[in-house]
Formats: sequence, C-alpha cells, structure tokens
Amino acid sequence: MKTKNSNPIRWGIIGCGDVTEVKSGPAYQKTEGFELKAVMRRNMEKLQNFAQRHGVEKYFTDADALINDSEVDAVYIATPPDSHLMYALKVAEAGKPCCIEKPLAPSYADSYQINEAFAKKNIPLFVAYYRRSLPRFKQLKDWLVEDEIGEVRHVSWHLSQPPNLKDLSSSQNWRTDPQVAPGGYFDDLASHGLDLLIYFLGEIREVTGISLNQQGLYDAKDAVSACWLHQGGVTGTGVWNFGIEAMDRVEIFGNKGKIIFSVFEESPLILCNEKGELEISIDHPGHVQLPHVENIKKHLFESGYVHPSLGKTATHTSWVMDQILGQING
Repeated sequence: MKTKNSNPIRWGIIGCGDVTEVKSGPAYQKTEGFELKAVMRRNMEKLQNFAQRHGVEKYFTDADALINDSEVDAVYIATPPDSHLMYALKVAEAGKPCCIEKPLAPSYADSYQINEAFAKKNIPLFVAYYRRSLPRFKQLKDWLVEDEIGEVRHVSWHLSQPPNLKDLSSSQNWRTDPQVAPGGYFDDLASHGLDLLIYFLGEIREVTGISLNQQGLYDAKDAVSACWLHQGGVTGTGVWNFGIEAMDRVEIFGNKGKIIFSVFEESPLILCNEKGELEISIDHPGHVQLPHVENIKKHLFESGYVHPSLGKTATHTSWVMDQILGQING
C-alpha cells in the first residue's frame, strides 16, 4: 500500500463509545486521504445517534458486516480489551489494515496471537499508543537523542489517584473487571506510560513486580510496583496505586541532568542540566489521536516511513505488563 492513491482509505470503527467522540473518531475524518465510512455498535439508538452527529454514511450492529463490507478498506477496533482478539482475528482474515485501542489485549498471549495473525499476512497493524506521536513527547524524545541530560542511568514513575465514585459504589466498570483488565487501572493507564518509556529508552529485557488489591472495592488489582532493566542498561522503577492522593510524575536521570514530566497531565516539561532549568509547555491537539492517525497515513503511503506504534511494539508492552502482574514466566 506504499503508493500514491487517488482514492481515500475508507475506515470503519468497531465500538463507537466515548474514546471515539473527540479523541480518535474525528481524526480519521480530518486526516487527508482517509474517510470514516462506517461505524458499529450493538445499541442501535446510540449507533444512529453517533452516525448522524458525525456524518458517517454507514452503520452496523454486527461487526462482521462492517469488517466484510467492500466499502470498508481498514478497521479501527475501539472496544474494551477483552474483545480485541476476537475482532482482530476477523480483520486479519479479511486482509485489511487495522488499528486497535490500547492495551492490545488483556494478556501477552492474546497480544502475541493478534500480532502474529497480521504479521503472517503482512498486513499493517497499528495500536493506539498515541503518545508516541504527540508533539509534547516528541520534544522529550529529542532531548534524549540530543544528550541534553547525558547518558541516561535511571527512570522512575509514580502514578496514583484516589478511588472515584464508580469505584466506591461498585458500579460496573470494565477497567476494574479482572476478566477485562486483570491489573485494573494499571492496565488502562500504566500501559500508556510504560509503552512511552520503552519508546524513549528501548525494550525492557528484565522486569519484576508486586501487585495486589489493597482496598477491596473491586476484584482487579489496585496497587502495583515494579523494577526493570532496559536493553541499553537503564534501570527503572514504578509505583501505581489507585487508593491514595493523585500524583503523576516521571523523572529520567542522566549523568548530566534530569527530565521531569507527567504522562497524563499537560504540565510543563522540565529539563535540568548544566545550562540551568528549562520549562516548556506544549498543548495536545484538540483531537489527541490526530498525530497518531496522520502517522498511520504516512506509514501506508510513504516509502521508508515506519509508524512508532505497531503490533510488535504493543506486544512487547503487553509482555512487560504481564511480567509485572506475575501472569507469565520467562
């Protein structure tokens, strides 16, 4: 598909819920060369409402009908993680490029199976770890490439937040359902940051963790800590606790300085080195997945360009997550 194409790539979305309203759905409409052709959701009333508001021509309550529609060239799977494997294998069988929401799947085994299905057919598979494409984090990557803090030695990340009303009321929530997210909010949130640190510092070759449920508000894990080693020798530590005061702070330490930032908050990026302290604020775009989707287009059409978030990279992140949660050995 790395050729000029006068016709747009027509995308279909499976699961037009909250994430597709502003974060991602409009990005497929605003990217030149892409068209949002169809959407799927089981609830017909909500489906029609989404299609009408977003000007989407076709809509289905059956995912198979969307996947196999001749007017749908590529598919974006935006459902909870426990359904990703089922839908992904069908898209791979249909031979269509695919983007899947993060995490790629609830387990490394499922993630591996998804990636293999697309790799065997040489079909592009993208995963919505969109922070790898955001200008805010590109600046951090540039600082590291330019050796602004010298040789990187260590990274630490503390992410915490108190229980929300849904947690306290025991309301249904896929993010705390161990069948969908064994690590609870760790699966949904920590996956973003760990994937980003892997992008910055290279694959993780050794990792161990402790995970448990401290509060008893739901069945999934709510307290996790870990230490790891990147392939280049950088050590890492992380704490993710969803029953204490909110904090989101990453520090990357080099032999000549450090970088401080947040994964989720749009707080200033801080660079400290022998030149002094520099703070830079870079806002996210209105549709936060737009750079990610624009990079999908570049991968599909521009020879030599490789998207930063592919099935292979997301599968490695799933391996790291499972190692931390103690769900696999080796």
